Amino acid sequence: MALPIGALAERFGLATHVLRHWEAMGLLTPGRDAAGRRRYGAAHLTRVAVILRGKEAGLGLPALRELLATTDPEARRTVLRREQAALRRRIAAARASLDLIDCALDCDHEDLDTLPALPACSRGPRPGRGPAVLSGGAPLS
Repeated sequence: MALPIGALAERFGLATHVLRHWEAMGLLTPGRDAAGRRRYGAAHLTRVAVILRGKEAGLGLPALRELLATTDPEARRTVLRREQAALRRRIAAARASLDLIDCALDCDHEDLDTLPALPACSRGPRPGRGPAVLSGGAPLS
C-alpha cells in the first residue's frame, strides 16, 4: 500500500499541510515515487495515529519528536515525566482560574472594579501576575 498525501490526510481528517509540517518537524518520513511525490505506507498510518493520540494527551510536537526518536525506555519516561509535570501545572492554573470565576459568580456586587469578594477568593498574587503587578507591585488591600 502506498498512499498519496491527500489520501492519508483524508483518512485522518487532516489537511495536507499538517502532514507536510510534521515531515518538516521530523515526525514523518514519507517515501517518494519516481516523480518525487510523497507516498505513505502502513507504518505511516500507525505513526499518524500515534501523533494524534499524543496530541490528545497534550503533548507538543517537540515532545512527540523526542518520544518517537528514542528506543530507550528511560529516555521516554524522562520526557513523559517532564510533560506530566507541565500538565499538572496547567491543571493547577486552570483550577485556580475556575475558583476565581466561581467566587465572582457567587458575588452579587454590581461593579467588578470594586468587587469586595475578589480578594477573599484569591490565593494571593503569583510572581509576575495578578493585581499586585497591575498596581505597580504594591499589594492591593
